Amino acid sequence: MAESDRVAIITGAGDGLGRAEAIELARDGVAVVVNDLSEDLLQETVSQVEAVGGRALAVAGDVAEWETGVRLLEAARDGLGQLDVLVNNAGILRDRMVFAMSEAEWDSVIRVHLRGTFVLTRLATEHWRNLAKQGGTPQARIINTASEAGLMGAAGQPNYVAAKAGIIGLTVSTARGCERYGVRANAICPRARTPMTDGMFAAPDSGHADPFGTEQVTPLVAWLARPDSDAVTGQVFVVHSGRIAVMAPPPVAATFAAPERGWDVSAVASAMDWYAEPRPTFSAKDAIEAAFEVRG
Repeated sequence: MAESDRVAIITGAGDGLGRAEAIELARDGVAVVVNDLSEDLLQETVSQVEAVGGRALAVAGDVAEWETGVRLLEAARDGLGQLDVLVNNAGILRDRMVFAMSEAEWDSVIRVHLRGTFVLTRLATEHWRNLAKQGGTPQARIINTASEAGLMGAAGQPNYVAAKAGIIGLTVSTARGCERYGVRANAICPRARTPMTDGMFAAPDSGHADPFGTEQVTPLVAWLARPDSDAVTGQVFVVHSGRIAVMAPPPVAATFAAPERGWDVSAVASAMDWYAEPRPTFSAKDAIEAAFEVRG
């Protein structure tokens, strides 16, 4: 295990990707505070972290509750000595088409994913800002879990898509606003086989590495948590199948100039004839898939 005195909070760490991230960070020498709703699942995570020589504390609770966030920060700062890394991973699914979605299904997904990410981000960045203002030099890292769904949409997941797109926006805003305080914030869009994604991916070929195994994702998380990732902030990564893609901001597809008289409805309609012109189509999904077809 690498020598380090760094400490991370990881939400959604009772199983799946969050647990795998906790173990990977522990192997890299990071002590972890793990969070989930289930105390039993968290204790299993703690045991697996300790089995690789790591240190772990468990704090069960609803990550969208302010009090849970406060307890997590206190566990890192007071129980393990400090806080250097925040991995926001907690999430749920309540899939349904937008025309059939209930208020509860919308609110619960937005609450866990987006509010939960905000609560921990808000508390951690305040902590690091205070340290910087007191003369400290934080080398703080935030790694948020977004999704390709937040980049390109998914018909039956309007709540999840909105939450993940919001997390990407929050990540970039945090990166811009907190860079001066030593905070680096990035988002990952993983494809990982976990209890939450059960049944979404085909079974792996026998004798071959699982392209959607959590081990395809966690090394990137561990590197983003390191001090030597200091130059990287405000970025969105897609990661799976042994590939990492760095996403660029959306490009401008076309611009239209108003006629001398200015815009009116007919002028807009004339400009929008552009949509009827034949052109190659290349969506965000196409771009991601093309990136993952690169060999080398």
